[in-house]
Amino acid sequence: MAPIAQAVTVSLNDLKNGTVSLEALEEAFGPDSLGILVVKDVPAEFAELRHRLLSYSSYLGNLPKSELDRLENETAKYLTGWSLGKETLKNGQVDNLKGSYYANCAFYVDPSLSCAKPTEEFNPDNFPEYLSPNMWPEESTLPGFKPTFEDLCRLIIDVAVLVARACDRFAEKQIAGYPAGYLEGVVKTSTTTKARLLHYFPEDATATDANKEDSKEEGDEDDWCATHLDHGCLTGLTSAMFVDEAATPPVVNPSANGSLPPLGELPTSPDPKAGLYIKSRTGQTVQVKIPRDCIAFQTGEALERITGGKFKAVPHFVRGARAEMSAGRIARNTLAVFTQPNLGDEVDMEQHITFGEFARGIVAKNTVS
Repeated sequence: MAPIAQAVTVSLNDLKNGTVSLEALEEAFGPDSLGILVVKDVPAEFAELRHRLLSYSSYLGNLPKSELDRLENETAKYLTGWSLGKETLKNGQVDNLKGSYYANCAFYVDPSLSCAKPTEEFNPDNFPEYLSPNMWPEESTLPGFKPTFEDLCRLIIDVAVLVARACDRFAEKQIAGYPAGYLEGVVKTSTTTKARLLHYFPEDATATDANKEDSKEEGDEDDWCATHLDHGCLTGLTSAMFVDEAATPPVVNPSANGSLPPLGELPTSPDPKAGLYIKSRTGQTVQVKIPRDCIAFQTGEALERITGGKFKAVPHFVRGARAEMSAGRIARNTLAVFTQPNLGDEVDMEQHITFGEFARGIVAKNTVS
């Protein structure tokens, strides 16, 4: 069993005051770090928003196929709306173990926007992955889903702005020529930021025989989400919510206030080996647990390129909860918010590669042809 690593934790108040030490930032993001920072003392409304939205993940994943099909956007390579089984992971295997709902977070910059702003090079015809509008479920299908989703994303991005400001302080001292306030500017002003609500299905619900056999192989057992790098700058993560969908069935039955009631959350995963794993800078695989009342932030490939490798992207994967560990049907729900540069911004100053060009290559690699 991989060891549990303690991520560097800082207070939101210290981020606001600019009093997080450079030593703490070095420990979180430096060359020998895990590349992840946990923020505590987040706004009080975070706990309720997290519980509500992660409950919606189970409600969404259990909608009738006809409803989910209406939320698919094949033209956008499923980078808006719902998808299941549309992504390739390790060894070319189709990923049938998790459902994914993507939404553009351009609303953070301008509430009238539903996707990134087009550029001379990128438009809805040649880059629909980032320039297709959001596909929200009908209010009658998932009442309260859209405002809950947007409110939690706004809160996480607000915190990401402060984390980015701290990263800038670190980078300006460590990296020659680093533009002052660069990362904070990206997080504050980019219209390409995306959020991904994930529903990892109970092991017995959607896993094919090949999936199950693969998960028994020796190695990292990255069966719920194979080892990968995020391709943005900073990724904001909630702690995972484990739900026994046999004990608390996610059946849509709107409450009196027009929203869906939060589902019962297990106090811990029934399988202690299930959850998020990171491959450290030294090559060691460690498990990282995010406290329920905190938000974690990890670094992605775009930031690694922008900083010439001073910040490293974090290889990570998710291991599923084994069915034999519980009599129920255990699902895992979580939210990731990917803060990313605008499409026309350069992420490789030497080769003059824009984020749009870089992202297009990543999308092509990860999508089923």
